[in-house]
Amino acid sequence: MKNDFYSRGRSVSDLKAHLVLTTKYRKKVFTSEMLTRLHEITENLLEKWECRLIEINGEEDHVHILFQYHPAMELSKFVNNFKSVSSRKLRQEFPEQINKFYWKEVFWNSSYFIASCGGVTISTLKKYVENQTCPHE
Repeated sequence: MKNDFYSRGRSVSDLKAHLVLTTKYRKKVFTSEMLTRLHEITENLLEKWECRLIEINGEEDHVHILFQYHPAMELSKFVNNFKSVSSRKLRQEFPEQINKFYWKEVFWNSSYFIASCGGVTISTLKKYVENQTCPHE
């Protein structure tokens, strides 16, 4: 895993998010070829958003994406953009596979899960902050 800090303008950050997306109705749509292509789509899209892909993997009905982002990024806008772009590309490139499951122009479930995550646990970070040396008056 890449642990480089993200430097942009006057800020330096290390923000990571774990995104989970499920297929519409949890249909078992994904093949290994589709997941490989989704990996490429994800890398390209994150690059356009000035972010870094850390890891992506999935099963037949959902994917997990771990990525690093910058503080100015609006995560909800990114997720909606990601779902639109990836759905369109996958539908164009794998129509026979997807049309077995969906007759409408759908692919992703309308909801999603996203959580911030970091390199240390909250308890470790809390102890670090608690143990800061306060200035004496």
